Amino acid sequence: MTISPELLTRMIKAGAGEEPADVVIKNVRLLDVISGTITHTDIAIVADRIVGTYGYYNGRQLIEGDNRYVVPGFIDTHLHIESSLVTPFEFERCVLPHGVTTVICDPHEIANVLGADGIRYFLECAERAVMDIRVNLSSCVPATQHETSGARLEIADLEKFRGHPQVIGLAEMMNFPGVLAGDPGIIAKLVAFQGGHIDGHAPLLSDLKLNGYLAAGIRTDHEATTAVEAREKLQKGMAILIREGSVSKDLDALAEILDADTSAYVALCTDDRNPLDILEEGHLDSSIRRLIARGRPLHHVYRAASHSAARIFGLKDRGLVAPGYRADIVLLDDLEGCQVAEVVSAGRLVRPELFERRQLVPAVGLSSMKASRVGASTFTVPPNPRQNETPVIAVRPGLIITYRETAVLEVSDKGTLPDIENDVIKIGVIERHGINGNVALSFTKGFGLKRGAIASSVGHDSHNITVVGVSDIDMAVAVNRLIELGGGFAVADGGKVTAELALPIAGLMSTLSFEQVAEKLHRLREAAFALGCTLPEPFLQVAFLALPVIPHLKMTDRGLFDVDKFDFVT
Repeated sequence: MTISPELLTRMIKAGAGEEPADVVIKNVRLLDVISGTITHTDIAIVADRIVGTYGYYNGRQLIEGDNRYVVPGFIDTHLHIESSLVTPFEFERCVLPHGVTTVICDPHEIANVLGADGIRYFLECAERAVMDIRVNLSSCVPATQHETSGARLEIADLEKFRGHPQVIGLAEMMNFPGVLAGDPGIIAKLVAFQGGHIDGHAPLLSDLKLNGYLAAGIRTDHEATTAVEAREKLQKGMAILIREGSVSKDLDALAEILDADTSAYVALCTDDRNPLDILEEGHLDSSIRRLIARGRPLHHVYRAASHSAARIFGLKDRGLVAPGYRADIVLLDDLEGCQVAEVVSAGRLVRPELFERRQLVPAVGLSSMKASRVGASTFTVPPNPRQNETPVIAVRPGLIITYRETAVLEVSDKGTLPDIENDVIKIGVIERHGINGNVALSFTKGFGLKRGAIASSVGHDSHNITVVGVSDIDMAVAVNRLIELGGGFAVADGGKVTAELALPIAGLMSTLSFEQVAEKLHRLREAAFALGCTLPEPFLQVAFLALPVIPHLKMTDRGLFDVDKFDFVT
């Protein structure tokens, strides 16, 4: 919002109590996230700015606070809105009622499919959204040179967006081997953003290699999965973003690092969270109440969710309920339980009519699915005469890190066979951008499938089709249905599709409401569980099997990939 001399004068006068404010929230208990004190007060607002606290005010509009607690709006410091499976407009309608008033997103997923057009779509949505959607420009499109992406973004492509008011800086620099190797394209991006914000992504990186990575000016990390890892990164100047998503669940392991000494350098994020989990568990409000329940100091938890997040990302106008700050405010019925009652976003009480007034942005990427149909024979895994044991990608619930195991598998005239008794099933990655038609096959374990197949066009980060299954026929059925849908999720059993969700926007997002998507996700989960699946979030777990920047063993359309060696398994 542009502040005119007249508006600024009115803010000053209202804050001093010399004229009525636009909005006054009466009778609340304000938690000071700096000192931990709780004070009974009114909150005065003019336009989108808080102008008065620790006093009693008159206003043109009065909101009765009913003695509720007040805290600053929550800031999700790293996420991919695409992983919510809905458009940015449906996403904000889903999470704003949970107190999330600012998100810092990396449109990395849609950028890997559509390139600059994907970033442009997100920025246009951000301009019209109710909540404040900030964007970090995707640094790794493609994420590596070992997969087939739908697009490529070099520094010249990113420079076009740097001056946009919603842009903060450079998004997660996930190709940390490229950073350490001095890859010229990566160095060019890092040089361009020196002095600005550069997001990190460095799972398990430590010691001198971590020093080298941080020497590039990278300042945050959301990939720490143990307290030991997080503490080393804090010690070396990184801000730690405690992540709790639908698949990556690091809060329990990292909770102990959040205390009075560290809370200025710790923030919260979700990274990837689907609308079913948001409806069932919440968003950052869920992380806040769980951290408090684990004994973390209450006002420091709320500080991490607001003030610390704002400081880490250079958002100097928010993060406190104080005069001169953006009026992003959460009213709580219960402070320890983080029970959100009302939300104020930029001085506006969040109500359905706020969303109804938005001018929506037309969907993009509706023809991004260019894969050819497959048959059951596509998924025949030929025997490898050089190996007695077959490498297997081992999946564990709550982690996107995978592990390398081996299995001795039977070979028949149908190739190398899965071992259902030992939970070893097939995995296939099919290139879907119409570039080379690659199909790569291997084996995975940890899903628990006894029959059928699960397929997804959400396949981080290049978003090819990933399918896991016991039956070659069902794998083909599920993949072909995704091609017909233009992308999405599908479960097949007995030669037919038993549940599906179409994601036609770049093969990543639905055109439906978040409530409808949540309902379809529930049916998909039930269909997956009917196959014997034991993972609580099978679809995003499938999606992360193809992410070759997360240790240890992954699968791209070009083959089985050893992340530790950063090379293909031969």
